[in-house]
Amino acid sequence: MTPVQCRMARAALGWGVLVLAREAGVSTQTIVRLERGDALKQPTLDRIRETFERAGVEFIPENGGGPGVRLARRSDTA
Repeated sequence: MTPVQCRMARAALGWGVLVLAREAGVSTQTIVRLERGDALKQPTLDRIRETFERAGVEFIPENGGGPGVRLARRSDTA
C-alpha cells in the first residue's frame, strides 16, 4: 500500500485520519507518517491494509496506469 493509496482509500470510505487510526488500532501519528511516505513496520502496514479491506476497499496494483483503490462490489443486492 502506497501513501497515495492510503489517502485514496480514506477518501473512498469518507474516513478521516482519526477514524482510520481508531479502526486500525494505531495512532493518528502513524497514519500521518504513512501518508507522508515514512517507512512503517510491515505488521503495522498489514493492519492498516486489512482494516481497509474489511471496510470494502480493494487495492489495485500498478499495472501501467499506477496503483489505485476501488470499493468492492457488494453481493447483498436486494
